[in-house]
Amino acid sequence: MHNATLDVEAAESLQLIKTSAADFAEKNIRPYLMDWDETQTFPRELFRAMGEQGFMGILVPTEYGGSGLGYQEYITVIDEIAQVCGSVGLSLAAHNSLGTNHILMFGTEEQKRKYLPKLASGEHLAFWGLTEANTGSDAMRMQCTAVKDGDYYVINGTKNWITHGRSGDVGVVLVRTGELLDSHGISAFIIERGFEGFAGGKKENKLGMRASETAELIFDNCRVHKSQLLGKEGEGFIQAMKILDGGRISIAALSLGIAHGAYKAALKYAQERQQFGQSISKFQAISFKLADMATKIEASELLTRQSGALKDAGQKVTKISAMAKYFASETCVEVATDGIQIFGGYGYTKDFPAEKFFRDSKLCTIGEGTSEIQKLVIARELLK
Repeated sequence: MHNATLDVEAAESLQLIKTSAADFAEKNIRPYLMDWDETQTFPRELFRAMGEQGFMGILVPTEYGGSGLGYQEYITVIDEIAQVCGSVGLSLAAHNSLGTNHILMFGTEEQKRKYLPKLASGEHLAFWGLTEANTGSDAMRMQCTAVKDGDYYVINGTKNWITHGRSGDVGVVLVRTGELLDSHGISAFIIERGFEGFAGGKKENKLGMRASETAELIFDNCRVHKSQLLGKEGEGFIQAMKILDGGRISIAALSLGIAHGAYKAALKYAQERQQFGQSISKFQAISFKLADMATKIEASELLTRQSGALKDAGQKVTKISAMAKYFASETCVEVATDGIQIFGGYGYTKDFPAEKFFRDSKLCTIGEGTSEIQKLVIARELLK
């Protein structure tokens, strides 16, 4: 009986969070999303407002100023925000699951007390730097290095494709402190925007997710005190792989949200649009498309929530989160593509939402590990 009561309470609290995220997105995002997309404006102030709602520190315990919630709540918030705008969903996911989460998972008590409250409130925005121009999937060949000099490390090199590379206030950067290809030769540092020798670089002009800032991080003899090291020297790569396990749940939730948004728009349009004297939803060609979309979205959500449940229970999520990320992101692209087809000519114009879901969807099969890398991860887990 006790469990049933808990389930009802959990479902009610999840419904409240769902409603508050949906209402927030309708009021604060929907009126501006095309403007932000067209002009590539990153709406920094919006993230302070999301901090006030508790969306910027969803997984951060209350003792560090966070919301102290779990992955089900997190998935729900990302889903609802991304249904309205993928860019905002992406930035929110990157802030929570990468930069902020890395400090939460591997920081000392002192580091957590110093950085988490401002990240959770939205006063500070997080970034996370792993990727470089020549090392995407192949992160072990990174060229960005940190050389020890007394109590300091001197960092040199460039990171690419970094969410909030220019606007982020605090972040975690992975740099090489040892030999090339040594999994214990990479270390993680907490970097602050004001550090001398550290700057944001070129901002990417992207196909989709245009209101989410993606830019370079440039280190030119940036001296960082050893107190900024996360964990021990040489533990960075191992930490990063654990962060990406959870990050995959984020991108699965983001994919789920974009797919939900594209599907709802197509469903509504199909019921309103008349051809040959009836709504196009009456035609089997359209209704079967909607059936496929709905089924794959449902499966994506179950995989994503299963990953979240295992993560909350402290279980290993490598395989299931890779499955969720792979399936949900591919579904997201399919659903957004079919969405345009259902809208017909209107789907190709910027007056209707279908084309933006389509452009935003594609990043989901690329970012935080391509679909091909997910298959590699899944296959490795199966063949262990």
